[in-house]
Amino acid sequence: MKTEELRITVYSYRHVAELPESSQQLVSLAKDASQKAWAPYSKFRVGAALELENGEIITGNNQENIAYPSGLCAERVALFYAGSQYPGVAVKRIAIAAFAEGRYTAQPVFPCGDCRQVLLEQEHRAGQKVEVIMFGEEEIKLVKSIADLLPLPFDYDLKK
Repeated sequence: MKTEELRITVYSYRHVAELPESSQQLVSLAKDASQKAWAPYSKFRVGAALELENGEIITGNNQENIAYPSGLCAERVALFYAGSQYPGVAVKRIAIAAFAEGRYTAQPVFPCGDCRQVLLEQEHRAGQKVEVIMFGEEEIKLVKSIADLLPLPFDYDLKK
């Protein structure tokens, strides 16, 4: 038997002001997007803002549906819109923020497994890493690649 150790690097910040200005703007847009979410069932509003390689910024938010699980997460709403309007343009970074019980969450909210998989395929297609910024009022987490959040992905080489 062989044992492998997986290591990831996660950067933690106490205040948004510690982030580069472009990341601060993305967090602000993710927070704004959360306010427009359609979440009448969970009351958990999530917003995402992503920056494309061409400078465009796209936002999305979770969209729930009474016929669960027909809704969609904020990250995938933004990613799929970006893919439909800017095909072939790489995603540089994405910020995620959540709002519940009248305030933004104290701790950062991480992408769900489905969103991690979709983001990872975006990384692979573009051949460049996607930085992920996860906002919480008391702490902000950042990873330099979605692969850090999904180290053992479902993967298939489409080029074969």
